[in-house]
Amino acid sequence: MSHILAIDQGTTSSRAILFDAALRPIASAQEEFTQHYPAPGWMEHDPADLWASVAATMRAAVEKAGIGAQDIAAIGITNQRETTLLWDRATGKPLHPAIVWQDRRTAGICAELKTAGHEPMITARTGLLLDPYFSGTKLKWLLDSLPGARDRARRGELAFGTVDSWLIWNLTGGKVHATDATNAARTLLFDIGENRWDADICALLDIPMALLPEVRDCAADFGKTRADLLGREIPILGVAGDQQAATMGQACFQPGMMKSTYGTGCFALLNTGADRVPSSNRLLTTIAYRLDGRTTYALEGSIFIAGAVVQWLRDGLKIIRAASETQHLAETADPAQEVLLVPAFTGLGAPYWRPDCRGAIFGLTRNSGPAELARAALESVGYQTRDLLEAMRADWNAPAQGVLRVDGGMAASDWAMQFLSDILAAPVDRPVVTETTALGAAWLAGWRAGLCPGPEGFAQSWALERRFAPAMPEDAREARYARWKSAVAATMAAG
Repeated sequence: MSHILAIDQGTTSSRAILFDAALRPIASAQEEFTQHYPAPGWMEHDPADLWASVAATMRAAVEKAGIGAQDIAAIGITNQRETTLLWDRATGKPLHPAIVWQDRRTAGICAELKTAGHEPMITARTGLLLDPYFSGTKLKWLLDSLPGARDRARRGELAFGTVDSWLIWNLTGGKVHATDATNAARTLLFDIGENRWDADICALLDIPMALLPEVRDCAADFGKTRADLLGREIPILGVAGDQQAATMGQACFQPGMMKSTYGTGCFALLNTGADRVPSSNRLLTTIAYRLDGRTTYALEGSIFIAGAVVQWLRDGLKIIRAASETQHLAETADPAQEVLLVPAFTGLGAPYWRPDCRGAIFGLTRNSGPAELARAALESVGYQTRDLLEAMRADWNAPAQGVLRVDGGMAASDWAMQFLSDILAAPVDRPVVTETTALGAAWLAGWRAGLCPGPEGFAQSWALERRFAPAMPEDAREARYARWKSAVAATMAAG
C-alpha cells in the first residue's frame, strides 16, 4: 500500500490524482459538470453531479495507474469551500441543489445583520465578514425557504455540510458526518479561537446545531470508503478546504510565508502562525490548518474572479477557443492602449467586499480588440492580487517573506506570472508540481498513514520550477496601479 489517492472537488470539475509514496503524481482523471444559474447572481450545483464525478474520476485514476485498491494506503480530500448542502440523514437525498460559494442570494440577509450591528461579534469569533460568500447565511436561506426544513433539522433528521462533508458521507455510505477545521472555519458558524461551533451565532441565524458535522483535525480518521467503490475499504485520512490544502501543498508552514492560488477565483494566504491576526483592512482571519490539535492561522484575501475571467473570454465573448491562447494575444496587444477590466461579475471580494458591484471596462478605443481584452483580463488578476498583498502588509506587523508562491491553472501562463511579479515588485515562485491543492490533500493523508514525512520533511521536498523577477520600472508600475485603483473606485461608484 504505497499510493495515496487525492480527491480534488472544484467549482467546475472534479479530479482524482494518484500519488506514489514520494508524492509524485502518477495518474489522474478529471470530469467537468454543469453549472446552474437559476436567477441573476445565483449559482447552484447538482449534488448528484458532485458525487458522481468524484466516484467516476476515482475509478478512472486507479485504472489509468494500473494498480488495485490494495495498493492504496489512504485517501485525501480537498474541496471548493463554502458551497452549502442540506440532506436527509435517513435517505442521503439532498433537499435542494448545492448553493455555490459564488452565489449572492443572501446579500439581503447579510445587510440586515450588518444593520442590526452583528458583524463585529461575528468577525471577532469567526474571523469572517458578513458576506453571501460564506455558508452560514446560505444555510439560513435554505431553512427559511424549504417548508418544514427547520423543524426537521431540530429533530435531527437533516444534515448540513460543505462539499467535504457531502463526499465523506457518500464515501462512507452515510456512516460519517464530519468536516475538518479549515472547512468549518469558512461557515460563519465556527469560533476559530475556541475551535468549536458557536451557539450564539447559530441561534442568531436560527440554525439548529443538530445539523452540524463533527469537526476534526486536517490529518485525522474520517472513516473508510464503501468496499464497492474501489474494491475494498480505504481509510480517508486527510481533509482540507482547497486554499488551505494548497497552502500546505506549497509547504507554507512558517509564519510570513505566502501563497496565491489561481483557479476560478484567486486566494492568497499569509501564514501568521499561532497568532490570530485581526484585519483592519477587511481581509479574513482564518485557520490555515490544524494538525495534532494545534491550530495555525492565516490572513486570507479572496478574489472572486481570476481564471473565470478567461472562461468569460472563451464562453461569453467567444474570442478565444482555449485558455492558452490568452498569452499570445496579450503579447500582441497594442502597448499604446490602456484598457482596464474590473471583473466584478459576482461583486468585488477582498479588500472591498461589494457584492452589489458588477464588471466594467475602461479605456476602450475604436481599435480595441481581442488582444487588448485578453491582456486586460490577465492584468486584472495581477492588480487584484496586489490589492490583497497591500492589505496583508498593512495588517501583519511581522515582516512577511518577500516571495509569493503561486499555483493553479493560471500560474502556467508565463506572461501572467511576469506581470504579477512586475506589479507586485516581488519575486514570484512557481513550483515543479503546480497541482498543489491535490498535493496538500495527498500529503495530509500520506502523513497520517505513515507513508510521508511531517511538515518539516515535506517542506524540504518543495522544488522550484521557475522564479519570475520584477522588471517593470517603478514609475510605470505605480502609474498603472493608480489607474487600477481609479477604475475600481469608479466601478464601486456605479455599483
